[in-house]
Amino acid sequence: MDQENTRNFIETIIDKDNEAGTYGNRVHTRFPPEPNGYLHLGHAKSICLNFGIGKKYKGLTNLRFDDTNPSREDVEYVESIKRDVAWLGFSWEERLYFASDYFDIFYEHALKLIRKGLAYVDDLTGDEIREYRGTFNEPGKQSPYRNRSVEENLNLFEEMKDGKYADGEKVLRAKIDMTSPNINMRDPVLYRIVHASHHRTGDKWCIYPVYDYAHPLEDAIERITHSICTLEFEDHRPLYNWVVAEWEDPEGQKPQQIEFARLNVAHMVMSKRKLRLLVEKGLVSGWDDPRMPTIAGIRRRGYTPEAIRDFCERIGVAKADSTVEPAFLEACIREDLKLKAPRYMTVIDPIKVVLTNYPADRTEVLQADNNQENEAMGRRGMTFSNELYIERGDFMEEPVKKFFRLAPGKEVRLKYAYIIKCDEVIKDENGEIKELHCSCDLESKSGSGVNADRKVKGTLHWVNAKDAVNMECRLYDSLLRMDGEGDDGDFLSQINPDSLIVTEGKGEAGLAAFKAGDRFQFLRRGYFVIDEDSTADVLVVNRIVGLRDTWAKLQKKS
Repeated sequence: MDQENTRNFIETIIDKDNEAGTYGNRVHTRFPPEPNGYLHLGHAKSICLNFGIGKKYKGLTNLRFDDTNPSREDVEYVESIKRDVAWLGFSWEERLYFASDYFDIFYEHALKLIRKGLAYVDDLTGDEIREYRGTFNEPGKQSPYRNRSVEENLNLFEEMKDGKYADGEKVLRAKIDMTSPNINMRDPVLYRIVHASHHRTGDKWCIYPVYDYAHPLEDAIERITHSICTLEFEDHRPLYNWVVAEWEDPEGQKPQQIEFARLNVAHMVMSKRKLRLLVEKGLVSGWDDPRMPTIAGIRRRGYTPEAIRDFCERIGVAKADSTVEPAFLEACIREDLKLKAPRYMTVIDPIKVVLTNYPADRTEVLQADNNQENEAMGRRGMTFSNELYIERGDFMEEPVKKFFRLAPGKEVRLKYAYIIKCDEVIKDENGEIKELHCSCDLESKSGSGVNADRKVKGTLHWVNAKDAVNMECRLYDSLLRMDGEGDDGDFLSQINPDSLIVTEGKGEAGLAAFKAGDRFQFLRRGYFVIDEDSTADVLVVNRIVGLRDTWAKLQKKS
């Protein structure tokens, strides 16, 4: 495909800047998260975009934490974000920065604005500031403190810094235009008082810059060329430009803000505030719960960084908001794993099968493909004996029409093994099926028996009961009901009660040799990953995704 036709609109802007020599052919981006929670899939798109552009143009990308709100921030979030960016395959090298690195610079710049008559200390309360600001249809009105002298503003601002006033008692505001059609330009707040200890600066400061003031200055200080952010900041761009207008760059270059549409995935909560609520209310096990759309959660769920990067690349970069179906994300992980995940046999809901005519003291090793779509992965041995497990759902005592699995008097083939017939159903005192007694066609072994080519309609997967691995199978589904409102409305009422089902299963003995993070396709059940909760006695596995590719079917229909 012609590269010209694959450029997104941001790359087109960069190309034009390079042609005009706007930044001397420099391309310098940044990923600027606030350390007030774990990152989610929407942030993954921004990470891939910013670091991807830096790599494509042989430029630079900074990792910078906008840590300007000490009451909501924590070192835990800083470390989690660093892990997430690195896991996705990107490196910030030595360019790790914090807004708090620049607090002294921010303060000095604020003094400069005051001296130039561009900022003032206001005594209005938060509610009064909102009232004075006006509406979209009505202009705002000036604060009675707007015309304080430069000297008074400098003294008050220094007293704010020195801790003389309580939280909310005073703020520093920009002096712009209270009649501006853009409400963001109606004397926005630049500094507020927050008596809270900061995770990096301790108690040095009790005044903190707001995001709309700090962020453009950070970009200017780091000499960012293209400040890429999501679409909700489009109305803030005039304020961004106002803040950097007074910045003196050594080459006269100012960063430019470019907005793109955020990532929305149907039936997923894409808000750090709401994700925090799920954690605080104990509705999930933590930020890395595999049902969470956090990067930590999808990593533990078993998704690969390659699949997430592919997903972000496929959805593209646009200016208009849109919503992606979860099936699209699932298609990406299937595509990534189909040729590299070994295929093992496990039984999620086991029922025991005893082969009455197979020697009880005999165990043989059968050969199985590790991945039938990738011959390079070779074959493995798996044991077979007279005691097996099959899926409970693969047996029906009174089979319905077109049920081609095991039933009384019916035959099926065990994959890589023999044809068996159910002769007797053994039940416990409660009438529940305890085990099945079956006879085995000893001449029907796959690949070698006299009756190896004998045809039966059903083929089942199975596990040797005598050396099976004990498994805890965590079957994850959407955290929100698929018929719910997703991230809108009262999302807590849309929690899916069946988002996690835990079963006690059995797996091939060979699975015991693998470790947490290893991924597999379990025949007929989907893709799974070994979880960190596994012990020497129980292998804990998370279902990543089922085998059914609904996205491919939707594409065919369209």
